[in-house]
Amino acid sequence: GSWMPYVTELKMAVGRMAAVRNATAVVVLLSVFSAGKCNEQVPLMMWSSNGQVVKAVGVLIPRFPLPSQSAPLAGASVSSRQLQSYLSTALSSTPQNVLLFLQDKLSVDDFTMYGGVFGNKQDSAFPNLEVALQSSSSSLLLPSVSSLASVALPSLLQEQLDTAPLYLDPETLAQLRLNASLPALLIFRLPYSSGADMMSTKEVLSGNDEVIGQVLNIMNGQSVPYTAVYTAFRPSRVMAEQPMAALSAGGRSLLQSRQKDPADPYPPVEFKERGSSCILLWAENLTISHFHSGKWQRHDLAPRTFGEGVSPDLEGSFCNRTHSRWGTRLHLTGRQRDIVTAPVSKFVSFVYRLVLNYENVLMYRSFKLIFEMSQRHYKVSARGWFSLDLVKLEYDGKRASFNGSRSIYAPVEFSYHCDSVTSFLYPQLVPFSSKDNANDWRLFFDDFQIQGFNVTGKDFSYASDCAGFFSPGIWMGLLTSLLLVLVLTYGLHMVMRLHTMDRFDDPKGPAISVPQTE
Repeated sequence: GSWMPYVTELKMAVGRMAAVRNATAVVVLLSVFSAGKCNEQVPLMMWSSNGQVVKAVGVLIPRFPLPSQSAPLAGASVSSRQLQSYLSTALSSTPQNVLLFLQDKLSVDDFTMYGGVFGNKQDSAFPNLEVALQSSSSSLLLPSVSSLASVALPSLLQEQLDTAPLYLDPETLAQLRLNASLPALLIFRLPYSSGADMMSTKEVLSGNDEVIGQVLNIMNGQSVPYTAVYTAFRPSRVMAEQPMAALSAGGRSLLQSRQKDPADPYPPVEFKERGSSCILLWAENLTISHFHSGKWQRHDLAPRTFGEGVSPDLEGSFCNRTHSRWGTRLHLTGRQRDIVTAPVSKFVSFVYRLVLNYENVLMYRSFKLIFEMSQRHYKVSARGWFSLDLVKLEYDGKRASFNGSRSIYAPVEFSYHCDSVTSFLYPQLVPFSSKDNANDWRLFFDDFQIQGFNVTGKDFSYASDCAGFFSPGIWMGLLTSLLLVLVLTYGLHMVMRLHTMDRFDDPKGPAISVPQTE
């Protein structure tokens, strides 16, 4: 057995889709002149448990082959309705214990790059997934599933199985005892890394494959038949497509114009108080990492916070609560210069809090991600400023607090935006003390934007970005210019030290002699 047949099947399907896309683009170009945009697509794999895997431990699980289904047409991605039809057919004769492995990002190219498809099987990042597919009596491979359908996959499975989902990890699953006669939907969230943080993409995919292997071994050890699904919320690699309106303008204009970046796919989290919006939050990733059992365990909260049909629980959030601090003013009175203290209000701050409530995050049943902001007016700048004072994690009665007021702030009329907000690499969020539980946690917020004051509607105000004035490009330009100025100064200095000859050879007079001793 080899991993190549599965990747080859996926690649051939994608190749057929690309050919049909090119032909379709020509037809559309000749017939219509309106712009169009295709949905992002992710691969999906489904397989059922196989009895041969468990024979080695003396337990036999009956085979449950997937019903044969027709592959989707070339050039067409599987929509939500089509995916629901596939699931209905597949789950009609397979076990009702469904294992859903949801990864943040995944593309067919990930299997090509990290799957060891060119003979270097020892470098494969998917050994457990490969064994599961090869040992299964049947499998269903869908190379192109709409990302909107994959996001709605938990809801589709919940409706099909008529049971609530459980978000677990291998450690929690090992403590449960499942009943094969009762349906169960077990969801395992898997991260993805583009190499921007501490772990490479291959290391993260290998770790995800180990999680899949652990879960399958636990299910086989408990003699529980299952149906497994492996997919992602969105693709890890997206091919940039020119809109039809740009194609209709001619090929030369494409070289002169830049394609605009696509808008955010989903609106930000919006908290309302008394019917009006007061807090907005958006992030591409809300990744938290906890150090447990000698290793870092990661979990991304963004798919459970943003997205179509996602409604986060904001219980405990509030806006516009005042907080006063008092100081003392000294008065010198009388001949004895008696000191009299009088209390005066130093400043009044407005505190806003956004609370995101979750369940079954990592190994904790109750989990909260809390953002606390405050607004203050400073006389020096003659304007109000807001700062993200605290980022808290509350989990099963414990608390971890990060201070962000020193780095995360903006004028009160603006929103705050930063491409990367972390607590470990160039941290903007730091633990309050060395004994705080925050030292066991790491936060990584990608494309982070927040606004808690002067919110009007669902759109952010002008963003105050975290980028400093002297960016790496500016420093490189300044240092290069300084080097060129030094070279030019040295050259001018050498030229200015040149002296003309004070004596010349006269052919009518005696020859100039230069003694060797001089």
